[in-house]
Amino acid sequence: MDDRLNHPDRLFPADPRSRQIARELYASIRDLPIVSPHGHCDPRWFAGDAGFRDPAALLVQPDHYVLRMLVSQGVPLESLVSIPEAETGDVRQRRIWRLFAERYHLFLGTPTRMWLDHGFEHLFGLTEPPGASNADSVFDRISDMLRRPSFRPRALFDQFRVEFLATTEDALDPLSEHSAIAGSGWPGRVVTTYRPDSVTDPDHEGFIRNLEILSGITGCDVSSWDGYLEAHRRRREVFRKHGAVATDHGTPLPVTADLSDSECHSLWERVRTGRADDRDAEWFRGQMLTEMARMSVEDGMTMQIHPGSWRNHSRDVMARFGRDMGFDIPQRADFVGGLQPLLNAVGHEPGLRIIVFTLDEATLGRELAPLAGAYPALFLGPAWWFFDSPDGMRRFREMTTETAGFWNTAGFNDDARSLASIPARHDMARRVDCAFLAERVADHRLSEIDAHAIARTLTVELPKRAYGLE
Repeated sequence: MDDRLNHPDRLFPADPRSRQIARELYASIRDLPIVSPHGHCDPRWFAGDAGFRDPAALLVQPDHYVLRMLVSQGVPLESLVSIPEAETGDVRQRRIWRLFAERYHLFLGTPTRMWLDHGFEHLFGLTEPPGASNADSVFDRISDMLRRPSFRPRALFDQFRVEFLATTEDALDPLSEHSAIAGSGWPGRVVTTYRPDSVTDPDHEGFIRNLEILSGITGCDVSSWDGYLEAHRRRREVFRKHGAVATDHGTPLPVTADLSDSECHSLWERVRTGRADDRDAEWFRGQMLTEMARMSVEDGMTMQIHPGSWRNHSRDVMARFGRDMGFDIPQRADFVGGLQPLLNAVGHEPGLRIIVFTLDEATLGRELAPLAGAYPALFLGPAWWFFDSPDGMRRFREMTTETAGFWNTAGFNDDARSLASIPARHDMARRVDCAFLAERVADHRLSEIDAHAIARTLTVELPKRAYGLE
């Protein structure tokens, strides 16, 4: 009986010849360093370097992939993230772990299961998955290991061979954790990313109050359109001084605008005074994407656009638990029409890098690949969220490569919220890319020499280029 949770040939082609080529390609890139230029790890992990207290805190509570599956099967979200007064920390966390372990079978067939299995075997040495019968023993085993110095965040960062990791912070964040990291003398490269949604989206809760805070921390009079834009420039500069190489923009739809100066002043007056209607809000978000692209021309920061998600779809979950609890749902998107104003304004600017992600998979071959194959500033982000899965990654390559090639993509970034999942996600992407390349070698569309070069390019060179890390 095989005592491994992960088969060494997982995700490789079933055809023997293609499988052998995939093995050789994978062996050549398996141990390359991890470049993780977009994600949502907590910078406090690396600032304080305190050990994770237990497996529930490490693997369950920070990961909305895990939370949403459990909630979809009837587990109340409050039982996973709330803190009942009657429970001590250990009792609460053990209870959460049992809820997860007893339902671990629910993740079969999902990428989450593959990421978790990878960590259980390669990080914690498990030979069987968690379940109802072994939940407590696995909890104790992992908790004991997490108390060791070798399992602290900085040690795991080094163990995972992470060369570069970007977190994502709100535009108003004081960045104190990143200051602590920079001042600690630790050589690990963990930087921030500028996420301005709270002060660019009129539908964001607290938007008007956030503008007051933005004015206060920048010294800019944001009652004027020009002062508001200058406040963003100053915050971007602060983020850059903390290592940021990119901005990140979550927007409901890929709508952009390029309004006249007078139209911008008039729109801003309605937005900042709370008189904007839904149409105004959409146009304002679209105009700010174009303004942020222009600022990226000025300061060189890579721009990431994450559209097509109906964020915080459950009003009840949003009200009780806040954002990013697993209730963002894909919706249809029009990239050809939506991005035209932005691309007409800056799409040919030398050195500008705009990375677009999609949750509307049908747009990849029809819209995004042709756009990226034409505009020099536009790059395709990897398969994102619901499609950062083996089949989603494969479909991404199949739908985009013939039109956009490999070099108009941004390689891979993991979008991770759980530190332990980072090596598993990158391993999955490397295996899928090697399988895709192997089949093209087997049918003589690529030479083995070219396939080896492309495998390395996809793994490290394209992410570095896309985020200006060369």
